[in-house]
Amino acid sequence: MKEGQERRTGSTGISGHLSGHLQNLRRCLQVDPVRKLPSACSLPSSARPHLLRCETHLEQQPGTPRRDAYADAGVDIAAGNALVEAIRPLAGSTARVGSNPDLGGFGGLFDLAACGFRDPVLVSATDGVGTKMLLGIAHDRIDGLGIDLVAMSVNDLVVQGATPLFFLDYLATSRLDIERARRLIAGIAEGCREAGCALVGGETAEMPDVYRPGDFDLAGFAVGAVERDGILPRPVRPGDRLLGLVSSGVHSNGFSLVRKLVARHGEPEGIDLLAPTRIYVKSCLEAIATGHVRALAHITGGGLLENVPRFMTNGLVARIDAARWPLPPVFEWLARAGGLSSVELARTFNCGIGMVVAVAEADVREVIAVFGKAGETVREIGGIVEADDAGAAPAVWIDNAEEAWPCCARPS
Repeated sequence: MKEGQERRTGSTGISGHLSGHLQNLRRCLQVDPVRKLPSACSLPSSARPHLLRCETHLEQQPGTPRRDAYADAGVDIAAGNALVEAIRPLAGSTARVGSNPDLGGFGGLFDLAACGFRDPVLVSATDGVGTKMLLGIAHDRIDGLGIDLVAMSVNDLVVQGATPLFFLDYLATSRLDIERARRLIAGIAEGCREAGCALVGGETAEMPDVYRPGDFDLAGFAVGAVERDGILPRPVRPGDRLLGLVSSGVHSNGFSLVRKLVARHGEPEGIDLLAPTRIYVKSCLEAIATGHVRALAHITGGGLLENVPRFMTNGLVARIDAARWPLPPVFEWLARAGGLSSVELARTFNCGIGMVVAVAEADVREVIAVFGKAGETVREIGGIVEADDAGAAPAVWIDNAEEAWPCCARPS
């Protein structure tokens, strides 16, 4: 654990002085002038989890700084401990089979064997929220950012057929505001519940010399598992159809441009730029269970044009018909405010489609029904065709964009 960080997976301290163990602590702790802990000592097992906090109860050593010197430097250990207690029930609310929701260890534990996999392969993902958080901070709408954080990683896991198992977060800030941090982690816990994964730990860092007052950053880490014979994508072929799962808005990509347009034109009336990213995990897992899903693409940075080809091989083209779904108002505003062409729009934003699913033509109706029953709005948006050049890199063509998206600037 780096200096200035509170390990939320670690010990939360004790309220008393552990008088029964204090004499033992005095004998075995060799506290040096810079307050380092010993490399080893013989302690009663019940005292070991409290070693870090107990050290602060010993007598002040000559020449050492006062106990509040760290706080004076900008790192408030007491606030970090208070945050751990505030979020303990939030982490507990995400418990699932295999998880240990107790935040008292140095690391988060997870029992993979309890989950019933035959031949599991672990899948990991990490991501952040990007500059969307700056817009959230400016409007004091930070509660949904935790959902965004979880969504960005768990949606990437399910694309490979994996069930999310557990999640960890990293929160870095200038100075720790306990209530604001609690709101952020409450959103993370909500996202974990939506995805069915456990929040097993995290890290909070106060770094006043790195972040401006009031700023913070978030990073998330998700781990899931998939049966070895169930890893996606499977081969996509000419004739396969593409289904689009409707997005909840901009999600968490393209906000450097969004913020620039807001600064130039002001907030669009009646449009929510900060709607949390939709989590597609449970619906996608239900569809995958039918055996009919060949591939998935989470539409993030790079939009439709750069994410769909990630499940395709050379010699294939994904033809997407822009007339197959209505372009949501938020993307109409972005296109007009930014003077974006249809290509720029489709390379920057999800354009209303947050997940693309490839299925055989014969399975379209069944898969649409499964997604619909799971609460998704589904559009059949196109299909896979052969490229003229069999060796050409996979590509996406957006058909009917000029007619369907009149808000976009015409190519010069």
